Amino acid sequence: MSLDREAMIADLRRDEGEVLHVYQDHLGYWTLGVGRLIDKRRGGGITKEESAYLLENDIDRKMTELDRQLPWWRTLDGVRQRAVLNMAFQMGVGTLAGAIPTFNLIKNGDYGLAADRLENWKWARQTPERAKRVIAMIRTGEA
Repeated sequence: MSLDREAMIADLRRDEGEVLHVYQDHLGYWTLGVGRLIDKRRGGGITKEESAYLLENDIDRKMTELDRQLPWWRTLDGVRQRAVLNMAFQMGVGTLAGAIPTFNLIKNGDYGLAADRLENWKWARQTPERAKRVIAMIRTGEA
């Protein structure tokens, strides 16, 4: 007789619970989902494939948010789209959508002035190497 996979999944969801954020289990180990141990102290973690899957989903989600809040971002060249998506990934789409003066400059193709303004953002001081790369992408359209 073969294992009833659907019944097994139902058993584990009932017995382990399903938590859609990181939490500490009853022993204090970091866990995720349906009892997935991710605590390095106990040999937990995720695979490269699982990380890639999560990243693809996160990129798709951010692109959908950008489409909703800054639909013009798709009219940018590919390098500048990458730059905007990179900033959205780090700071959130709401932050970008709220920065109307700077993003209107990008929307209107005034990339130099937009880049100058981005250099003065708190984000540029917090993650200077990343910000330099992203700002250069906005300024030049080159990666």
